Amino acid sequence: MAQEIELKFIVENDSVDALRTHLHQLSGEHHDPVQLLNIYYETPDNWLRSHDMGLRIRGANGQYEMTMKIAGRVVGGLHQRPEYNIDIAKPELELDRFPVEVWPNGELPENLAAQAAPLFSTDFVREKWLVNEGKSRIEIALDLGEVKAGEFQEPICELELELLEGDADDVLKLARKLVGLSGLRQGSLSKAARGYHLAAGNAPRVLKPTTILRVPAKVSVEQGLEAALELALSQWQYHEELWIRGVKEAKANVLSAMGLVRSTLTLFGGVVPRKASAHLRDFLTQTEALMATDVSAQTAVYSPQTAAAKLALTEFLVTRGWQPFLDDKAQKKIADSFKRFADTHMSRSAAELKTIFDRPLGDQYSDQLIRLTRDIDSILLLAGSYEGVKAQAWLENWQGLRHAIETRQRIEIEHFRNEAISQEPFWLHSGKR
Repeated sequence: MAQEIELKFIVENDSVDALRTHLHQLSGEHHDPVQLLNIYYETPDNWLRSHDMGLRIRGANGQYEMTMKIAGRVVGGLHQRPEYNIDIAKPELELDRFPVEVWPNGELPENLAAQAAPLFSTDFVREKWLVNEGKSRIEIALDLGEVKAGEFQEPICELELELLEGDADDVLKLARKLVGLSGLRQGSLSKAARGYHLAAGNAPRVLKPTTILRVPAKVSVEQGLEAALELALSQWQYHEELWIRGVKEAKANVLSAMGLVRSTLTLFGGVVPRKASAHLRDFLTQTEALMATDVSAQTAVYSPQTAAAKLALTEFLVTRGWQPFLDDKAQKKIADSFKRFADTHMSRSAAELKTIFDRPLGDQYSDQLIRLTRDIDSILLLAGSYEGVKAQAWLENWQGLRHAIETRQRIEIEHFRNEAISQEPFWLHSGKR
């Protein structure tokens, strides 16, 4: 088994030549391009996908390798997951050669070998550079080709930084040196994820409003912080993908996701000091300023500002960049119960909302949009321990008020304001239970 740690970027087509020139200037070992054909396998009931497993055979220069990737962690475009690679003599599955720890129940499932069949393929040219960064050896791979499933296909134009030996932090350090170039965007969609989407019929991707964050029971405040930032980053990247594919409405969702990052940093500000996230907030400000202009999706998404902001958020998450800034008191707070933290802060947000909107504000409603959005974001991040229907109903009145203010519907504003402030809390320790 190997632990795959790699950071993925999508490369703008027009930037490939400039990127290649830059990579040639790095002091490293260059490998000539090689054609790689990959066949991905699945069962009729998507058993592998349902277990977060990926099975493929790769062929290059008459040699073949069978690979199984199993569940890991993906943060932004940084993939960390175990993989098992086995050399095979011909492009045919030999599932019994995988070690037993690959399989969820400790043994090769009966009938899996008979049911697994090709689902989609990727065919691309890979050019590689091997470089040293810090104490680490890193492979930089530029992949150009396409992913195909039946009648559907889409291009592959990617850059991958894979840790061969050393520390994952060095992958992030190398990435910081590259994102100053135009034409890179951190991508969380793997080739396999795109292949599965094509194989399922290539349905149009739709906007996804941020829903209430669900976390396991008894998590710590720190785990809640991580989950909140991962949700924000996931929403950012998902809607950025839609925006670059021509869904203009997705831009608002990208900005909302960036706002969710800020709301998270504010929400946890009593534990994590502002100086811990100063660099991240600076990158967000630069990116928000760029997107506030009449800029195209292509320019915004592939800009150095956007790339640096997403990478800073990824690094903040992966390295737990807040930890060096925590004193003993903050360490105790961040190790405490997230549920208790959530109850306390939902009460604070609700109290702030009632104080602000306790009376009609006339022409002053728009002045409160930032605070209203921040408190809505807080409830979205905190309400996951409670019954979804009640929590969502409570939120919808405040969301309705925000929409009415944004669209200047005076009658609707007062309707939702009255409904929202008259609601009873749905959480414990609110002073109402």
